[in-house]
Amino acid sequence: MNCLDRILVLWAVLCLTSSGWACGPGRSSARPGHRSKITNLAIKQHIPNVSEFTVGASGPAEGKIQRGDEKFKDLIVNENTDIIFKDEEGTGADRLMTQRCKDKLNSLAILVMNTWDGVKVRVTEGWDEDGYHAPDSLHYEGRAVDITTSDRDKTKYGVLAKLAVDAGFDWVYYESKSHVHCSVGSEHSQGSRGGCFPAQATVTLANGASKTMDEVEIGDKVLSVNEAGETIYSDVIMMLDKKSNTRQTYHVIETEDYGYRLIVSRGHLVYVSSSNWTFDSSVKPVYAGDVHVGQYLYTASDNSDTLRPVKITRISTMVDEGVFAPLTAEGTIIVDDVLTSCYAMVDHDLAHFAFAPVRLLKHISINLWSTMAAMQSDGVHWYPNFLFNIAGQFLSDSWVYEGGILV
Repeated sequence: MNCLDRILVLWAVLCLTSSGWACGPGRSSARPGHRSKITNLAIKQHIPNVSEFTVGASGPAEGKIQRGDEKFKDLIVNENTDIIFKDEEGTGADRLMTQRCKDKLNSLAILVMNTWDGVKVRVTEGWDEDGYHAPDSLHYEGRAVDITTSDRDKTKYGVLAKLAVDAGFDWVYYESKSHVHCSVGSEHSQGSRGGCFPAQATVTLANGASKTMDEVEIGDKVLSVNEAGETIYSDVIMMLDKKSNTRQTYHVIETEDYGYRLIVSRGHLVYVSSSNWTFDSSVKPVYAGDVHVGQYLYTASDNSDTLRPVKITRISTMVDEGVFAPLTAEGTIIVDDVLTSCYAMVDHDLAHFAFAPVRLLKHISINLWSTMAAMQSDGVHWYPNFLFNIAGQFLSDSWVYEGGILV
């Protein structure tokens, strides 16, 4: 794709969305909307106000990673030129980190440059392979960074800590006058914080065949449900997220009757009811983490255009491979024969409204839409990131799943 193509796509999206930012949700590695009320941090203050190693923060340490370990290959080199790495060891270790840590640090780099002209975020400590930290430090796993501003102006560090919270770090500690400490949860634990499906979850195509999530392509017509509550085949218009090599913890919702089994992130929206009643447009999705035994999933029954309520009998968790989140034009998708929303961590109707420009772009120009939709490597698509960075500050806590990072 040449530069002109990228400019045209960005121009089209900006024109289509310029009047609707205040209402738009989305997904970002940051949580500006959820934490916008937080003021600058004071020395020794940390957000959230719990131990770094609790589930509500970055979670427990999982063991040191050494060069040559199997997990070492999961660490990623951060080459972002908008970040200064001290790298006093001269080994490049400070640039090595998990994907999640990289995403948060890159988001912070943007916030810092937007806050102070000519100032960048500076990393003084990243992955530690030399044993300089406490035995349970997350630096050993590439899940923590110590940061300052590039101008080393200590009067800015309270604001810097607040920006790190806004950028989505799971735990931020204004540790001393010399630096701010930030950390994230492990990669496989993020199923409790976002919303996706594993690689081997399946969708049904218009020809009756099945595809696994890692095979789904933009333009596929997959079984969905429209606003009237009717099953239809809807175009996949975007992959909100795709990470082939990531393992994370998923919520498993099962039924005894008919043996349905939905594997989904805790923050993903799923259609359920408290009674055995017929599905209609009044049924609203709830977060998978709020679903409980005794409620009813809506399932696609064989050789029928109607959805069948089936009682949930078991809920558990498991670690599975892959993170995938296809978006259909209808905003719904039937996965493993169970009806779900395409969205997570934020109100379904709000999310569907926010992605109206993508649907409109597809209607106006197939070429522009397909170019925009394809502008993605592994990870979250740039459009929902862009949306949330602009509109996230307006999101009320009531619109976002408690404790979640938008995914």
